[in-house]
Amino acid sequence: MDLLLPHTGTIFWMLIAFSIVFFILKKFAWKPILNAIKAREDSIEEALRSADRAKEDMQQLQADNEKIIAAAKQERDAIIKEARALKDTIIDDAKTKARSEADKEIEKAREAIKSEKTAAIKEVKEEVAKLSVIIAEKILKEKLAHGEEHKELIDKYLRDIKLN
Repeated sequence: MDLLLPHTGTIFWMLIAFSIVFFILKKFAWKPILNAIKAREDSIEEALRSADRAKEDMQQLQADNEKIIAAAKQERDAIIKEARALKDTIIDDAKTKARSEADKEIEKAREAIKSEKTAAIKEVKEEVAKLSVIIAEKILKEKLAHGEEHKELIDKYLRDIKLN
């Protein structure tokens, strides 16, 4: 059991050695160690604050990005709406112009048809008049081949002319 119980001399020299080491550590090492620990603690705390600020900045940037995206979507929708309105206006204008041009062309065609019809009727009348004269001439030649009939026919026409 002697091995388990220390002697008084050993305890005394251990206390002296421990006191010397403690005094040296306290005098030379304790402040630098505490300063290093404090500096480490401050740097960790600063890093945490910096991380929190970065997180807040990221959240702010994300919110700003969402606002920018929403504004861009609104602007895109407005541009698309304006483009559609412009397209509809252009199409309506083109349809109106085409309708107007078509109406003008139809009116020109009607006028051309009317003038052609008038010219055709006039030509037909002239042809009918020529044919009537030719037919009348042939009939008169045939009827006037006899002298007496000729005189009676002329008198008859003269009476008809006086009545008209």
